[in-house]
Amino acid sequence: MSRTKVLLYWLIGLASFAVTLALHAPLILTAVPNGILDHQAAGTAVEVDRIQAAWKMGGVSNEAAIAMISDLIFIVIYGVASLFAGLYFRRAGGQGLRTLGTLVSIAAVTFLLTDLAETTVQLIQLANFRGTDDLAGLAATVRPVKMVAWIATFVGVIAGLLIDYRAAKRSA
Repeated sequence: MSRTKVLLYWLIGLASFAVTLALHAPLILTAVPNGILDHQAAGTAVEVDRIQAAWKMGGVSNEAAIAMISDLIFIVIYGVASLFAGLYFRRAGGQGLRTLGTLVSIAAVTFLLTDLAETTVQLIQLANFRGTDDLAGLAATVRPVKMVAWIATFVGVIAGLLIDYRAAKRSA
């Protein structure tokens, strides 16, 4: 895979993130100031139920479901694109870029697994319109890991692309 394709796929992942954020916007206009983020961090069935009740009273329960489904789509697109980037870096350059590629690949898989778990359990609770302590606890537990993994992929892919671009310019 070429640097151009890696960049294109990764930018499509970022664009899907922007769409997902836009779909989440109506959820913050209710009694849930941070929308989905509050639902992710809820940690207990009682808090999930409170959030979902606020969404229902605000008339945005369907929007919440659509936002969560779009989140699943974003997770797969962005996570796979980040994994492709990490694998590309492992093949493309010197030791430093290979090491960065390994770290980005690990972060991408970690992001995929944790964010898919988090969003799936959120969607299950929303579909049942009932929180459970186990599912809410799982979402709250994996959330910080997912966030660190996302930041690592974001920064790592940008750094890798810059390193690879500079190396290509020097050798040209």
